[in-house]
Amino acid sequence: MVDSITYREEVTPGDRQAVGRLVRATRFFSEEEIGIAVELVEERLAKGDASGYFFLFAEEENRLIGYACFGPIPGTVHSFDLYWIAVDPGEQGRGVGRKLMAMSEMLMAQRGGMHVYADTSSRPQYEPTRAFYLSCGYVQEAFLADFYAPGDGKVIFVKPLSARSH
Repeated sequence: MVDSITYREEVTPGDRQAVGRLVRATRFFSEEEIGIAVELVEERLAKGDASGYFFLFAEEENRLIGYACFGPIPGTVHSFDLYWIAVDPGEQGRGVGRKLMAMSEMLMAQRGGMHVYADTSSRPQYEPTRAFYLSCGYVQEAFLADFYAPGDGKVIFVKPLSARSH
């Protein structure tokens, strides 16, 4: 039931550990990637909006069950990156990811975003991730073979943000 879920944008010191725990629980990410997820929280805590990282957290009973991290792409006028979107494996299938995506897109549009980019691995493990992006209205814009490692390419998706979201 998605009704019992609350959403917040404010980043708190406890989010370091909660984000690390959630990202680790997905079993999709390397230790280096988990460290990066936590670093983005730390960067936001240290610099606020100036960090360029914005967050949306989904919580239920004071427990983080999903989150998204996004921000404007430096050097662009109105393009945003979706850096992270992750949902606790035990909570998947409840619409949390879809709600996080829609709310994040609205927040990006409110900050002047006209396009959002998301990228992921081409490894078979990431097929559900790629299918999720497609189901949310993203289109595959590019494929960079062997980007992450031999046989592990980078798939780049894009979605125009609705002008009525501004």
